[in-house]
Amino acid sequence: MGFLRGPHLCLIAAGLFLVGLLQLGCGMSGKMQAGAMPIGLPVRIDAPLGLPPVPVPPDNPPTADTIALGRRLFYDTRLSADGSIACSSCHNPTQGFTDGHAVATGIRGQKGSRSAPSLLNAAYYPKEFWDGRAASLEDQAGGPMANPIEMGQQHDVSVRKLAADPSYGQLFEKAFGAGPITLEKIAKSLASFERTLLSGDSPFDRYEYGHDSSAMSAAAIRGLAAFRDPARGNCTACHLIGKNYALFTDGKFHNVGVGVDPTGELTDLGRYSQTKIDVDRAAFKTPTLRNAALTAPYMHDGSEKTLKEVVDYYAGGANSNPQLDPAIQAIKLSAQDRADLVAFLEALTGSVPPDSGPPE
Repeated sequence: MGFLRGPHLCLIAAGLFLVGLLQLGCGMSGKMQAGAMPIGLPVRIDAPLGLPPVPVPPDNPPTADTIALGRRLFYDTRLSADGSIACSSCHNPTQGFTDGHAVATGIRGQKGSRSAPSLLNAAYYPKEFWDGRAASLEDQAGGPMANPIEMGQQHDVSVRKLAADPSYGQLFEKAFGAGPITLEKIAKSLASFERTLLSGDSPFDRYEYGHDSSAMSAAAIRGLAAFRDPARGNCTACHLIGKNYALFTDGKFHNVGVGVDPTGELTDLGRYSQTKIDVDRAAFKTPTLRNAALTAPYMHDGSEKTLKEVVDYYAGGANSNPQLDPAIQAIKLSAQDRADLVAFLEALTGSVPPDSGPPE
């Protein structure tokens, strides 16, 4: 089992489930009644080099059966109204679990207004979606299914479709025990699978945490120095690097000038749509920079096509607007610094679990 990186299947003590919920997405959040609990033996999802222990909610401990069920659901187009879209359509494992487009495409070719974010390491976010409207991966899972411009199918219809397939009935019973298929069970299974989508052990991790001085190129090492330097990149103001691990995000929401047109008008209110707090206007969640080389285009609207464009954008001080985050200021980067920063970002490409693609 690829999500179990230790030599044996490991049981988790109940105390480990008290680690707080930390969780991404691009649609609407789905609400559900709690109650269903996995019935199998909990398993440990071992984090690769450079990542902390995986936070797990106490009411959804991962099991081999819920992870396998979630993997099957993730790739099943029957969760969309016309049978054309699966979760994997916007979160493609061959493209860093995003889709390579500026904005997500749903049923009947409808275009969303935001980029489909990568699901790699989504387990660590304290809130999901660009605007943070879901409190967990479980809460996030139901949103895109019912969103009319994404998968466009009401939850009860999805439940009926799955219930009509005897093989799914057996899988749900194996994972949760006897009882009907419910949205809660679907969401918990998808969330457990998504928690296995971890990516670490990159050249940076081997250099920084594995203490292998040869793991990164000279350009990437210089780029790391610029990344950390408050007078040059100042990138760690939002993209955090810790002593023992690096998430490359603070999990918070910032106005970085994206979603602002040339006149200064806001084109997307971002986090403000949830909080109604003025400082949150056009603020969006800080994305992780891990695997950034695989997940172009960039920003919540896909407006920057390359890593070089992203570096140049920040070097120019971003787009001015009244709510621009104070940390966003013009930075002093030479042409060499900019090239080195790109080399460093490319060194954040890590491993992907082997059992994360479509099930056979």
